[in-house]
Amino acid sequence: MNTAHSLCMKISIPKLLLSTSLIPLVLSLSYPQEIRAEQQVSFQMSSSATTTNGNIPVYFGVGCFWHVQHEFVQAEKNILGRSDEQLTSTAGYAGGTKLGKSNAPNSKALDTVCYHNFQGIADYGKLGHGEVVGLQIPESSMLDFSTQYFSLFGSDLERPDKGDRGAEYRSLVGIPGGTSSPLYPSLERAASQKGLKLVPGKGDDVDTLGKKIVWVMDSDKFSFHPAELYHQFHDGFMPGESYPQSYNTLAKQAYDAGRLSFTGCPDTEPR
Repeated sequence: MNTAHSLCMKISIPKLLLSTSLIPLVLSLSYPQEIRAEQQVSFQMSSSATTTNGNIPVYFGVGCFWHVQHEFVQAEKNILGRSDEQLTSTAGYAGGTKLGKSNAPNSKALDTVCYHNFQGIADYGKLGHGEVVGLQIPESSMLDFSTQYFSLFGSDLERPDKGDRGAEYRSLVGIPGGTSSPLYPSLERAASQKGLKLVPGKGDDVDTLGKKIVWVMDSDKFSFHPAELYHQFHDGFMPGESYPQSYNTLAKQAYDAGRLSFTGCPDTEPR
């Protein structure tokens, strides 16, 4: 188990699993036997610079990804006018230099990143990754989404959940090409307006708490890895972050529609 201190981890279970006695069960769930390796295609987040619909994959991280996902879901709706069926914001992991093996039957490939789990499968902290939210946006909207991202920092220029300690909760942004990306000037403008410094990330980077910096990753080199189903559209743990059931059930809707799937990590189906 990773030694990073995490408030997020202590309650990292679906809303329906109310008893804290069930936490070990959730963290040790096996990969469903009926899911074959070729079906382990998760959320449709391409790591390439462009996609067929003209949107560009990016990711943003600042502390626990539960609240960050909610805020970017709202941004997709407010800025782009997307419906529930068109949402792309997905909790996940990025920024590490290593990958692990899944717990799918007969899996040998190193292609998986998982949350902390009692089976020790592809632990994201040990692999050098941080919690992020990946989404696809038009290039023309990068400034709007960057501004939304920096609004998540407090007036002290720190993440709001300071109780979460460790590199897993560092602040990082991933864009194709990193600091050489045509998207970078929009990100830099929003960061400057907030008063935060952008620093090129090298992978496995340290926590940013107290440093007032944000790591900028080249998402073509440090790709996005979707998190487990039970992390998607989850309530936050800070005051005011108990979201409506209509938000929580977006996970099941996306799963039923095939937009979310198992990732090869210990997990449970959304309800």
